Amino acid sequence: MKIKGPLYLLTAALIWVSSFIVMKNAFDFITPASLLLIRFLLASIILSILFFKQIKTFPKNRIVGCILTGFCLCIAYYVQTWGLSYTTPGKNAFLTAVYCAIVPFLSWLIYKHRPSLYHFVAAFICILGIGLVSVENLSMQIGDLLTLIAGFLYAVHILMTQHLSDHVDGKAFTTFQFYGATILAFVLAFLFEDLSIIQDIQPTIFLQIFYLAFFATAITMLCQTLGQKYTNECYASLILSLESVFGVIFSIIFYHEVLTMKMLIGFTFIFVAIIISQTQLSFLRRSS
Repeated sequence: MKIKGPLYLLTAALIWVSSFIVMKNAFDFITPASLLLIRFLLASIILSILFFKQIKTFPKNRIVGCILTGFCLCIAYYVQTWGLSYTTPGKNAFLTAVYCAIVPFLSWLIYKHRPSLYHFVAAFICILGIGLVSVENLSMQIGDLLTLIAGFLYAVHILMTQHLSDHVDGKAFTTFQFYGATILAFVLAFLFEDLSIIQDIQPTIFLQIFYLAFFATAITMLCQTLGQKYTNECYASLILSLESVFGVIFSIIFYHEVLTMKMLIGFTFIFVAIIISQTQLSFLRRSS
């Protein structure tokens, strides 16, 4: 059934986008590291239950790599969440997605795999888009800058995952990764925040955090895994890249974000750059 894969991937993209709005609302009641601590802890418990069988047989000598990858993931989430405190969900979603254009160049730096011409074009278009979205009076807002740093960290995380998860069960790898993220989130919350704030969280906020942990982590991971099983890599990338577009739409509807023509053009540039970088326009060559 050809529609099955795209539906799974579309569901994952929609849930991911909704998490930006949920996190933005939660900041009125909880600090970033504490929010991530609860989210990662709940996600770890959920994934441990779902993939207990795979965890038991996971190679012990690969666990450290999983934990380190989880540390990188936590830092990326933390910086992105911190940035979200100072910008809108729509801008946060789009600017984070620039990792798609960064990955090929990091791979070039580390593995000496030279990017294609499409990647260079995508990077140029992406830079133009970032300038239109973020730069005002020759300066960049702190929230946008933090979000871009998060995008770079997500690119590093992707390469770490690609390198360290080779020839091991992906579900167990992801679970151990969340163990590492939980540990680092606890350290950040303990050192820089007041953990007692967790005791004062209202039940409705716990519901939002559970949504982040269960739907925006466990369910989306399953949807992405199943979606990519039934969809080729090119079209999977296209569908998942819609996350940035949905982010703006959700931000307008639920957060009342106001788009200027300059921002709209910038978002369009970034989205085009993501598509070029992820697919190298192979879908156009196939249809011709």
